[in-house]
Amino acid sequence: MPRSKKRNSRVYCRQPARVGGPWLGLEPCPTPSQGGQQSGAHPFSDEDASIETLSHCSSFSDHNSGADEGGETAEDAAQEDFQYKLKGFIDSTVDKSAKTRQGALDGLRTAMATRILYEFISERRMTITDSIERCLKKGKGEEQSAAASLACLLCIQLGSGIESEEVLKTLKPLFMSILADTSANVQARQAVAKTLGLCTLVAEDDILDVHATMESFERLFVHSYARGDGSRPAIGPQVSALHTNALLSWALLLTICTASQIREVLRKHLPRLPSLLESEHVSMRIAAGETISLLFELARDMDAEFEFEDGEVLCDKLSALATDCNKHRTKVDKRKQRSVFRDVLRAVEEGDFQSESIRFGTERMIVDSWSRKRMYDAFREFVGAGMNYHLQANEFIRDVFELGPPMLVDSATLKAMKISRLERHLYNSAAFKARTKARNKFRDKRVDVGEF
Repeated sequence: MPRSKKRNSRVYCRQPARVGGPWLGLEPCPTPSQGGQQSGAHPFSDEDASIETLSHCSSFSDHNSGADEGGETAEDAAQEDFQYKLKGFIDSTVDKSAKTRQGALDGLRTAMATRILYEFISERRMTITDSIERCLKKGKGEEQSAAASLACLLCIQLGSGIESEEVLKTLKPLFMSILADTSANVQARQAVAKTLGLCTLVAEDDILDVHATMESFERLFVHSYARGDGSRPAIGPQVSALHTNALLSWALLLTICTASQIREVLRKHLPRLPSLLESEHVSMRIAAGETISLLFELARDMDAEFEFEDGEVLCDKLSALATDCNKHRTKVDKRKQRSVFRDVLRAVEEGDFQSESIRFGTERMIVDSWSRKRMYDAFREFVGAGMNYHLQANEFIRDVFELGPPMLVDSATLKAMKISRLERHLYNSAAFKARTKARNKFRDKRVDVGEF
């Protein structure tokens, strides 16, 4: 059946407000059939029109005052929403589902790595510590690894003091148990090996306890040393990664050892560490090279005339690794290895360190020693992309690197200091050319025919 073509016969006209008001738009005009119901046919009454007009005009007068309050209100609302999410993550760490607990731990890790949350965390420190302990005891693999990393970030947020000491005191026995348990998940042991080193650096106040922790690391990585007859043990990649993390954490704690402890370490480990340079795993070779450089630096700080008995043999090994072109190693491994061992060789032969400048905000930090580099790498491994923010705002990290109290810079100053895109492009081009010239002096000019 066709539709009716009859249209609405209602006529529309514009209706103004009573006293000089604005046009309110199209409204139906009264018809004779409506009669006395004319006022009821209008969707807006005169009172509504007057109120709308007044509110429309008053909005201009309140615009400036409302803009200032609006920014603060939005910021407060965002902060409340963020804290609400964090509380949800903390509650979810005791959920029955392993997947939910894992997601909650990852959410807390991301938040602590990218923001300063001292006040929020300080009020809930015991709750978070209990959640970490529960996940370490009852969780598996990835969950234990995430819980261990969260423990380290918790100590970084709290800084050096009674609060972080209590966190370490609660979790350290569990860490030591997992680290020594050969039947425990290897991934969990790897994470604990990294976490325990940095947590000890942050929170431990007794040098004897530091030495005991270092001995627990030694009991792991010595299994990668060459045997007395010169043969090498067969170490799988997962166990090698565990030994590598233990060695790096051990080297981190070397930076706060006393002179007598360093002398004992030089006597006991420096003759055996070069055997790790022959490891099949590139991470272990690099970790061993950087640790040897650190030991030479610490030894020369105590005695400027320090000499290693097997120095020539060591330099030959380092030189071979700096120009390594073995076919059975990947290009990526060889490129990374060469870059590191050029610096290691220079450190052993000349006692030199290639300084690195790190810019964050309006400040710069110079990494000018192997000790400083080991500390920076350890913090960056946990904080990740939030390292620059922590260098700006985290008082503990600024104290470690002797940066002084945090600088307060307003947004107007930051905008004035920001360089233009053209200036940034020119600066990067000049830096690239200078870097290429500097690296060309140390690059191996021979062609690696085997790679083509």
